[in-house]
Amino acid sequence: MLEIQNLKKSFDQPGGGRLDILDIESLVIQAGEQAVLIGQSGGGKTTLLHLIAGLLTPDSGSIRIAGTDITRLSESGRDRFRASMTGYVFQTFNLLPAFTAIENVRLGMSFAGGRYDAARASALLDRVGLADRANYRPGQLSVGQQQRVAIARALAGRPKVLLADEPTANVDPASSQTVIELIRDSCREDNVALVLVTHSMEIASKFDRVERLEEINRVLVTSV
Repeated sequence: MLEIQNLKKSFDQPGGGRLDILDIESLVIQAGEQAVLIGQSGGGKTTLLHLIAGLLTPDSGSIRIAGTDITRLSESGRDRFRASMTGYVFQTFNLLPAFTAIENVRLGMSFAGGRYDAARASALLDRVGLADRANYRPGQLSVGQQQRVAIARALAGRPKVLLADEPTANVDPASSQTVIELIRDSCREDNVALVLVTHSMEIASKFDRVERLEEINRVLVTSV
């Protein structure tokens, strides 16, 4: 489902020159597989997710999702592909504050180019335990509830790959377990490939597949 080969990414430094961030020879995630990517803050985890989502372009290498190499697509092509194939759970939620929970989920469907499916939107909110908060705006919800709306929105377009960037970073410890279980159960139900990044060993311990960034990123391996 997701196949990365010889992926390299660097950024310009303020004082000149380039700073190498990622150099990954190979990473493959199968359909329905759930993998956690663990690493320290600043190690390139979010950059990798942005590359997979097509929000950034690599210096070289390929990123194939369901057989399509997104590095060969135009910017508009990547936008369309991302909307239809990839869901993204941001650690800062990125909900639109003027819209209700159900409207935010509906936006997830419209981004994917699909027609509004009222039954699916309601079912997703029910799945994350917020059926009774459908008409609440983000400001009327707790932080944990906002993250659950964000999960429902990310799944609204029926993605093939779900990317979750430190999804428990802004929720309280009591809600962390619920958030992880919701993400995993939802991906399992829809046979979605999951890539979740975290710096928490406690979260990583819940997954069968754990990839350590310092072991697959040759930039970090060679600098140790």
